Amino acid sequence: MDSFGAIILAAGLSRRMEAQNKLLLPVGGKPMIRHVVETYLAAVDGQVCVVTGFEADRIKVALAGLPIQFVRNAEYEAGQPFSVRAGLLEAPDAQHHLIGLGDQPQLTADDLRALIAAHLAADVQKISIPFQDSTRGNPIVVPCAMRARLLVNQANPGCGNLTRANPELAQHIPMPQPGFFNDIDTPAAFTAFEQMTSQRAMT
Repeated sequence: MDSFGAIILAAGLSRRMEAQNKLLLPVGGKPMIRHVVETYLAAVDGQVCVVTGFEADRIKVALAGLPIQFVRNAEYEAGQPFSVRAGLLEAPDAQHHLIGLGDQPQLTADDLRALIAAHLAADVQKISIPFQDSTRGNPIVVPCAMRARLLVNQANPGCGNLTRANPELAQHIPMPQPGFFNDIDTPAAFTAFEQMTSQRAMT
């Protein structure tokens, strides 16, 4: 049976959220990053790694007690690709890794399971990218054989640059679930998310 680990990126500077660290905003009575990590823990059978950088100590406190591995990205200010690199370098071996964002609280464990099933039903040697119309989503699924390829470009590691230059290495997986395409970057986005969840709770 194929094993799936996860690398969750939680190192960013959260600049667009103004004075707040978006990953620590409350979602369902807990910090957003904890909500997201618990979702991945419920969906994968391998190790979940969380890449930290900005306010790493606060992120660790928010995740206290969870069975996860922390990976420190010393170059977090250089951008997300370097968090991807840090995670890929230190994550334990698995046949596939989901590489996801810490600010996608709309995703559910069922959403992630659906992506895993779609990846297994497609070409498991390719990187699977959720797609809706012309929009790329997250997380992506990286097979073990592609792990080293994502690390070759030292100046711009990760998936985006590689798959755009080599489209044959990736496949677009149509996913209707909105959680793959909605992240929380701004106060307005968080307000909209809160309104949506409160409306669902009333129905």
